Amino acid sequence: MEKKFSTHWKGSKQPRKQRKYSANAPLHLRRKFLSINLSKELRKKHGKRNVVARKGDMVKIMRGKFKGKQGKITETRTKTSKIIVEGMQVKKQDGSKANVRMIPSNLQITELNLEDKKRLKTPEKEKIQINKKKEQDK
Repeated sequence: MEKKFSTHWKGSKQPRKQRKYSANAPLHLRRKFLSINLSKELRKKHGKRNVVARKGDMVKIMRGKFKGKQGKITETRTKTSKIIVEGMQVKKQDGSKANVRMIPSNLQITELNLEDKKRLKTPEKEKIQINKKKEQDK
């Protein structure tokens, strides 16, 4: 199903078109597919619900074989939309170990890598809109 990516695609209810969008999306858009939910403390602190995963973030595994374990992100694979977490390995048939590739929706960020100062900064216009919405809700 290799087709040119449509820049005019807005959305669809049809699952096949949603799969086609994600399969044919360019890498700069696939990066957004690596977004992970933040823990409750980080949500309050930063005012965001999710953030794109980065190497060095501490994550908690919420689903699967390693549920409840924590580790540091060692690698993010944009092409396959998978994340590799330190210490999460499975034993292969020949006795060697292989890293398990995690799906971002099954993870939760518990500690952020804030080496990049601009990572969580939102533009001033966006902040003003958020504040206006909060005032209207009250």
